[in-house]
Amino acid sequence: MLELIDEPSLRGKTYVFEDRIEAGCLLAEKLRNIAILNEKTIVLAIPAGGVPVGFTIAKSLKIPFYAFIVRKIQIPWNTEAGFGALSLDGTILLNEGVTRHLGLTRTEIEECIEKTRKIVKERAKMFGTRKSLPNLRDKIVIFVDDGLASGFTMLTAIKAARKHNSRKVVVATPTASLSAIELLKPEADIIICLNIRGGPIFAVADAYKKWYDLSDEEVVAYLSEI
Repeated sequence: MLELIDEPSLRGKTYVFEDRIEAGCLLAEKLRNIAILNEKTIVLAIPAGGVPVGFTIAKSLKIPFYAFIVRKIQIPWNTEAGFGALSLDGTILLNEGVTRHLGLTRTEIEECIEKTRKIVKERAKMFGTRKSLPNLRDKIVIFVDDGLASGFTMLTAIKAARKHNSRKVVVATPTASLSAIELLKPEADIIICLNIRGGPIFAVADAYKKWYDLSDEEVVAYLSEI
């Protein structure tokens, strides 16, 4: 049965975190209070924005930390939106409803998947071999991102962990839309989200007072510290 942990005082509010580091510290305190921390627990952070959050959690709790590369499969004419996601281990999840609505052909879908696969491989090379997917069998996996809008990318990460026989899957994120939480509920064992927001419009950035897009160089710097 899913365990959902949030912060009631932050529900529906905006600009509640100073930055990703503060959000990571608050998540670490929540994680410290549940019985999941042992020698089999690891943090997998989704680049780019999830890396400073995951780094802060891992450093605070003294547990292993890796990047888990998963990327949305972009719509050809709107790269800000996606119709699925692909992870480093090859797990692919397509939103069939979106592909039908967009009228994408099988050829177009395959071309977009291949383009995304190349990007994922390039990022894996950039982040270094140690940051590739570790052995997840029998591990308690804490997936971390800086926020979940649709939740589809995180869903793909969870599917990958299940495929590799993880013992337990925990999602830890500072902020998420209510719809993303509902999407992930049937798939995760524990979801920790401090700031859950409803409504028709959701932006991850609206949870932070200081927000910017991390560069690849900044991600590499965080990964090099652990």
